Amino acid sequence: MRILVTGGAGYIGSVVADQLVQAGHEVTIFDNLSNGHLAAVPGGAEFVEGDLAETSKLNTLLNERGTEAVMHFAALIEAGESMRDPGRFFAVNTAGAINLLRAMQQSGVSKFVFSSTAAVYGEPQQVPIAEDHPLAPTNAYGESKLLVERMLAWFHRIHGLRYASLRYFNAAGAEPNRGEQHRQESHLIPLVLQAASGKREQIAIFGDDYPTPDGTCVRDYIHVSDLASAHLLALDALTQRDCLIYNLGNGRGFTVKEVIEAARKITGREIRAVVQPRRAGDPAVLVASSARIQTQLRWKPKYTSLEEIVGSAWEWHQAHPNGYE
Repeated sequence: MRILVTGGAGYIGSVVADQLVQAGHEVTIFDNLSNGHLAAVPGGAEFVEGDLAETSKLNTLLNERGTEAVMHFAALIEAGESMRDPGRFFAVNTAGAINLLRAMQQSGVSKFVFSSTAAVYGEPQQVPIAEDHPLAPTNAYGESKLLVERMLAWFHRIHGLRYASLRYFNAAGAEPNRGEQHRQESHLIPLVLQAASGKREQIAIFGDDYPTPDGTCVRDYIHVSDLASAHLLALDALTQRDCLIYNLGNGRGFTVKEVIEAARKITGREIRAVVQPRRAGDPAVLVASSARIQTQLRWKPKYTSLEEIVGSAWEWHQAHPNGYE
C-alpha cells in the first residue's frame, strides 16, 4: 500500500514508518522537522519536507504518489504549553488536520489513522479508562485532538472516510536506532535518564501525597514498538471496518517512584529525586483499558515490564549520547 506518514521523522511516527517499510509498504514521510529528526527517517522511506499549512503541496503530494492511506502524527504535544498558547495548538493540531483531511478528500484518499491521546478524557471518572469514558479534556492540547476526532466522525458520515483514532497513554522506550528526543523534554522516563547520565542535577517528583501505593502519581507506559504495531493492525482493519476507536496502553500503572527506582536499577546510577508541590490538573491515576483492541484486532503489548521499557530507552541514550545530533 502507498502510505503518507505525516510527522514521520518524530518519535512515534518514525517507528511506525519503519515498521511499515519492513512490512513492504511504500512510505512517504511528510515532516517540517520542527520537532522531528532527519536521522530518524527509516531507510526505504521517501522524505518530503513540508508543513500541513502548505495545502497545495499536500494536494500535489497525495496525487503524485497515488496515496492510498494516511497516518497522521504531525502535532504539538506539550499539554502545559497548550495552556500558555492555546491558539498555536489549535492552529497546528486542529487546523493542520483539517487541511490534511480536505486534501485527502480532493485526492480520493479514504483511509486515515490518527494519532490521538488519552488527554481527550480529562479527569478519569473510573480506572482503568475505557473508550466509552466521557470526553472532557482539561487542557487545550486534549481539546485540539478531540476536535479532530469529531471532524473525523463527520468526514466519515458525509464523505465515507474510513478512520482509526488511537488514543495513547504514555509512549516510552526505544528501538535500537530510534529513541525519544524532544527539543523541550517533559516526559518522565527521558528526564529520569537525563539525571542518570548527568545531563540534569535531579528529577522532580510533583507531589507525594496522592492516594496511591507510595503517594506519587500512577501512569500507564506503553512501549513505542507496541504502539507502532497497533497502527499497522488498525490500518489493515480499515479494509473491513470503517470506524475504529481504541485506547493504547500497557493495562497497568507504575508510580513515579517506581519509574525512578527502575532507572536506578538499570543504570546503576544514583538519581537524585526532589519532592515538589503538586502540579495543577495532575490526576492521581491514569491507566488504560486496551481490552477493545486486544479483543477485536488481537493486539497484545510485547513489552509489559517497566524494566524492559526503561532499559530499552537507556540503551538508546547510551548509544546516542547526543541524540540524533
